[in-house]
Amino acid sequence: MNPIKKLAGETAIYGLSTIVGRFLNYLLVPLYVSFFKPSEYGVVTEFYAYVTFLNIILTYGMETGYFKFAQQQKNREVFYTAFSSLFVTTFLFAFFGLLFRQDIATALNYPSHPEYIGWFVLILSFDTLSAIPFADLRIRNKPLLFSSLKVLNVLINILLNLFFLIVCPYFATRYPDSFFRWIYNPATGVGYIFISNLIASVITFSIFLFSFKGPFQFSYSLLKKMLVYSLPLLVAGLAGNINDSIDRVIMKYFLPAHLDEMHELGIYGANTKLAVIMILFIQMYRFAAEPFFFTYEKEKDSRQVFADLTKYFVLFVSLIFLVITLYIDFFKYFIPNPAYWEGLKVVPLALLANMTLGIYFNLSMWYKLTSRTYFGSRITLIAAALTVVLNILLIGTMGYMACAWARFAGYLSMALLAYFIGQKYYPIRYDWRAIFSYLALALAVFAVASFTRMENGVLNVAKNTLLLAGFLTFVWIKEKVFIKKIIFHGSTGH
Repeated sequence: MNPIKKLAGETAIYGLSTIVGRFLNYLLVPLYVSFFKPSEYGVVTEFYAYVTFLNIILTYGMETGYFKFAQQQKNREVFYTAFSSLFVTTFLFAFFGLLFRQDIATALNYPSHPEYIGWFVLILSFDTLSAIPFADLRIRNKPLLFSSLKVLNVLINILLNLFFLIVCPYFATRYPDSFFRWIYNPATGVGYIFISNLIASVITFSIFLFSFKGPFQFSYSLLKKMLVYSLPLLVAGLAGNINDSIDRVIMKYFLPAHLDEMHELGIYGANTKLAVIMILFIQMYRFAAEPFFFTYEKEKDSRQVFADLTKYFVLFVSLIFLVITLYIDFFKYFIPNPAYWEGLKVVPLALLANMTLGIYFNLSMWYKLTSRTYFGSRITLIAAALTVVLNILLIGTMGYMACAWARFAGYLSMALLAYFIGQKYYPIRYDWRAIFSYLALALAVFAVASFTRMENGVLNVAKNTLLLAGFLTFVWIKEKVFIKKIIFHGSTGH
């Protein structure tokens, strides 16, 4: 089977879980913004920003290390070595996190809610322990099982959210003597979001316990090799996530004094979630592409295939960018509270930032394939420094728009550095003419749609649809031979 067609098929299967799971999870946003004020939802936004950083720290690159070494040695030995390492470090994290939860809560300005810290420590712990089992499903080409477990996790989380936020208050109010009154406390508030997540994570890991089969095999020498390979990815992942999350962590410290910082954080956090479709595609692509890069790298046409993948990735994310921005008047209703709509202006920048991050993923695989993972840490540290500096300098005058610009600038610097350094160590001839033409046309269509916006909603949608049709026509003219062959014949026609 054509490698691009094969990867597209696996991406679609991973996408089933990613799209269904994330979309269902995203449907909780209307629930949250209906039940909680922006300042209360800001608490959720801030805590999940910390989770992003801690997930990187707790897994310290072992997932990618597993992909690398599982190609060279017995899978079970690599599996148990990686899992054992994560188990020990996760146990230490959970022990000290729970022991000092009050001190941590006080440091984060939540002194009356140490239980938030306890719940998040446990969520992180169980999610970390599930990381290698999930990676194992990917390396063994089990996308359907992977997808099923991911969707199950999300469904459990959603059902528990509905139970705690809708069912329990309803029955506890009308039937004060029922058992609902004993399990529901209105003062817990947004804490029920965290409790739901925790229960879902525990159940998911419990299912994985049944998959631990075969003799236990652990190798200290293998662990040393994996750590040498993986630890630079910890630095790279941590620095990279500064671009994604540091804005939500530091925004409240640099906003002008006359603004309600938690209100602004809630507005920003809710509107950046409108870029969810872009995030979904990038995530499902990465699920399929990362193991694919490692397994296909030794083929004689691998670099040409990698170049083609990058071009078609850019084409697809450009299309996603246009669909969301041209029909933002529809997408905004995923945030049913109009009090949040003032932040819609941040959505195009959030989409561009995510596009650039996805391009960086394609351009940066060379340092993983060549075991030069230390370059990843250097690139992302430079970008992280840029992101932090821009946030500090601009938030005071631009508010949360500064966060969006800083994130985009950080990801752009990562993509540029990855490309220029990569061409020295792992040269690939990308079709930049086609890539830039798709990006430029998408931005031009967006600009025309913005400057010709009509008050009449029906006419505006019709005009934007014509613009989108023009973009698709251009793509068809450029790529019709490839599209026909990939769909009907499975050949790229190289």
